[in-house]
Amino acid sequence: MIPYGRQSINQADIDVVVEVLQSDFLTQGPKVPAFENAVAKHIGAKHAFAMNSATSALHVACLALGVGEGDWLWTTPVTFVASANCGLYCGAKVDFVDIDPKTYNLCVRTLETKLIKAKEAGVLPKVLVAVHLCGQPCDMEAIYKLSKVYGFKVIEDASHAIGGKYKGEFIGNSRYSDITVFSFHPVKIITTAEGGMALTNNDEIAAKMELLRSHGITRDTKQMTQPSDGPWYYQQIELGYNYRMTELQAALGLSQMNRLDEFVASRHEIAKVYDTELKDLPLTLPWQHPDSYSGLHLYVVRLQLDKIKRTHKEIFQLLRDSGLGVNLHYIPIHLQPYYSKMGFSNGDFPEAERYYGEAISIPMFHGMTVDEQTKVINVLKQVVLE
Repeated sequence: MIPYGRQSINQADIDVVVEVLQSDFLTQGPKVPAFENAVAKHIGAKHAFAMNSATSALHVACLALGVGEGDWLWTTPVTFVASANCGLYCGAKVDFVDIDPKTYNLCVRTLETKLIKAKEAGVLPKVLVAVHLCGQPCDMEAIYKLSKVYGFKVIEDASHAIGGKYKGEFIGNSRYSDITVFSFHPVKIITTAEGGMALTNNDEIAAKMELLRSHGITRDTKQMTQPSDGPWYYQQIELGYNYRMTELQAALGLSQMNRLDEFVASRHEIAKVYDTELKDLPLTLPWQHPDSYSGLHLYVVRLQLDKIKRTHKEIFQLLRDSGLGVNLHYIPIHLQPYYSKMGFSNGDFPEAERYYGEAISIPMFHGMTVDEQTKVINVLKQVVLE
């Protein structure tokens, strides 16, 4: 089975993890800050905080921005559930903005229309989570401008996008947002096995996230409510969580950062072949905005079902039966039973639902061989043209 995504682990990655296993620190040692510094420096952000998952990073990001009871968090329906759940964890309510039919990211025009109505109703969002689906960045400058007019904070869910660029700068520098979150799950562009990171340029937000990541505990005497009792002393000054990343994970991430640009470049080479070989099939291929350089975590094709004799489900199953580990990213969140109980239903976000009825993620990963890609292309041609 050729998977839709797969990590690339070399001997250097293995060696650094073994080195940590033989060291004095398996957690809370020097590798985590080294990894944070490497990512922040590469991306161009002031602060970076590694965590045990991107979900944890999204939760901490919401808390650091003051999301709580009675607030609203908006995001796209076409994303993993964590992009919305992070608001629920804080006691907020969640709503969605339908997608742009070309980029599949949340549509800025739809967002502006929804904001105008929300202002009239007095229910503007506290936070917008802008998801860079497949690695292509949202129209962040436009979103940023709207955030200043309507007073909401912006989190970039860049779980798919490390190594990508927006307007010539690396995604994650938070020029147009308050916080950016990356994921390092094994199918993502670089991996720490499980893991995530939150980046910001705001000192106050950074201090808050650092506290919340590790139980709300500080050893900084400037933050304490009374003089220290001694070198052992710490204080819990917030209700935080144990969202720390281990030294093993950070060492792997630090090693993977050495190949980040290589990983993204190789994905672009694979995409060029797909773009050429699939262009005459009854498929809608990924469109890239000229302002973006996608991280290309995923290569999503949409079936032109009016030109194909088979159904979406039949084609998906035939691809799987032929040894292709295709997937679908994602089931729109508002269609999940948990969210249906909140009042969401079919028809609420028609562009997202159309996307769901046509999309298939085909294999795309660093290290994919010519033979593997050729098989994907040939099987896909056979299945959609028969």
